[in-house]
Amino acid sequence: MTTLRDRLADLTLELVAIESVTGNEQRVADHVEAWLQTHYAGEVLRAGNSVVAMTPADDRPTLALFGHLDTVPGREDAPPCISAHHVHGTGASDMKGALAVMMAIAGDTDPRSLPVRVIHVFYDREEGPYLESGLIPLRAALGERFQSIDLAICMEPTDGTIQMGCTGTLHATLRFAGRRSHSARPWQGDNAIHRAGAFLAEMHAREPLDIHRGDLIFREVMTVTTATSPGTRNVVPDWFELNLNYRFAPGKTLETAQQDVRDAVGDRAEVTFTDLCPSGETCLDNVHVQRLLAVTGARVEPKQAWTDVARLQEWGFDAINMGPGEGAQAHQQNETAPIDPLATTYKDLIRYLSTVE
Repeated sequence: MTTLRDRLADLTLELVAIESVTGNEQRVADHVEAWLQTHYAGEVLRAGNSVVAMTPADDRPTLALFGHLDTVPGREDAPPCISAHHVHGTGASDMKGALAVMMAIAGDTDPRSLPVRVIHVFYDREEGPYLESGLIPLRAALGERFQSIDLAICMEPTDGTIQMGCTGTLHATLRFAGRRSHSARPWQGDNAIHRAGAFLAEMHAREPLDIHRGDLIFREVMTVTTATSPGTRNVVPDWFELNLNYRFAPGKTLETAQQDVRDAVGDRAEVTFTDLCPSGETCLDNVHVQRLLAVTGARVEPKQAWTDVARLQEWGFDAINMGPGEGAQAHQQNETAPIDPLATTYKDLIRYLSTVE
């Protein structure tokens, strides 16, 4: 007899085996849609490469489970497989194990007999730029169906904890200007890479800044992630660009975060902001969050990363992060997901959805 643990591991492996790098989610969306059409007792809707399982709005509280279908690009992992305690493969923890839990819950429950209305949202392009998320056209396509969500749970990898809020994130291109010359006669030019040296040293020495939001501590960090310059090995470059990623705490606006970057750079480089994602606030006072904590006994932590909690809050929905994947495995080579937490999260959510008043 197939156990719940084995069933969830098999569902996860099926999803991991389908390549779904951001922008290439059609096959995995087709798979999820076909599975739901067979196993889910409500309505299954498709918008682009996003899939939603839901019932019509009624008087019950509405809770929504969100999971992204895409994985990060630039990976060459070993072939997917199941070992004694883990599922191995790209996206196993981030977040195809959680998608498997969502699918199993949708298939195992009668959506009309639960004390709550549950919306299951499988969406594409979470890893892309903020304004290219698959949630944006999905919301437009669903219209009024995508309203009045009392609590949204983003099933990001949180090791089974409930992670509140999320850090905001922005990217800025810093262009340092110089003057081109032959590298044999560098005094005839002005090396743009050297001009960036003091700033890079400051970034290397910069410590995380702890920001308290109630009992939770978020860490603000600025990190240089890429560097680009023109020319060849024997040319002093006339420009040098860095990508700076700034993660900032809830409560800070995008405008203030941009000014933080300008203050750090000063007049040493031209600053161009390329992607702006707001932070997400905590919502511990939400009655459904309180009930989830009571039912699961989960530990509460801050979310030290950006998630669609911030986007959903912009749209007026309270949202939290909770999922079975391991946060430390997200975006790692030869990613794994522990199997036992899949079953634990499934059981916790089933119990929660069955007892919400």
